[in-house]
Amino acid sequence: MTTYPIRQPVTRRALTLFAGLPDRYDRLAAVLSLGQDRRWRSEMIDHVAAAGPGTVLDVATGPAGVALQLAARTDALITGIDLSDDMLARGQRNVSAANLEGRINLVRGQGESLPFADDSFDALTFTYLLRYVADPAATIAELARVVRPGGVIASLEFAVPPRRFWRWWWVVYTRAVLPIAGAVLGGRPWFEVGRFLGPNISDHYRRFPVDATVEAWRAAGLHHVETRSMSLGGGIVIWGRRGPATDDVGDALDGS
Repeated sequence: MTTYPIRQPVTRRALTLFAGLPDRYDRLAAVLSLGQDRRWRSEMIDHVAAAGPGTVLDVATGPAGVALQLAARTDALITGIDLSDDMLARGQRNVSAANLEGRINLVRGQGESLPFADDSFDALTFTYLLRYVADPAATIAELARVVRPGGVIASLEFAVPPRRFWRWWWVVYTRAVLPIAGAVLGGRPWFEVGRFLGPNISDHYRRFPVDATVEAWRAAGLHHVETRSMSLGGGIVIWGRRGPATDDVGDALDGS
């Protein structure tokens, strides 16, 4: 596993919270999404797989769950990057167990300052990243920088349901049920994570709502930017391509 220096401040609280949970990270995502996380990821990957990329960068790869799904859905060579040594160690074990060391390479680094040259990848995915960076718009621009013109970018984030009825239930779930479920499943560390996530998601969208996110994608030179609200608004998938794009890639995206 390659390690690159971390050049910008990071959310230390998030790193501390998740440090002891890599073996249970996918279970945590499933609990928070009421079992929808894998379907959400598949929706994100659909938009990458349709373009048939040769190389993909998966940012905030964690224990390599998305990287493994990309390997199953495409013939691409995949690089996964994450800040957490613990997550990457779990990810490396998952990659080895799947016998995919030749196709998936994991590196330690930071999404806000990627250690790659311009136009390095055919496609890029990122999941649950923007809530943990100081400047989401600048981070989106940095992600776009390493994707070649015509390449696809797709993301998955938790979201706040826009309709008042479902938002009320979402608040109840994230503020009350989730911390208790975390405590039952994993003790005090999971309780702390469960208590952190709901307010963290709400605060992010107060500071950086979906419309601002889409505008940041466009300002970073991304075209055909589209969104899909998932599971009554509990998640959101965003995708687009870096212009100028070839007709083939545009057709693949438009038909996905």
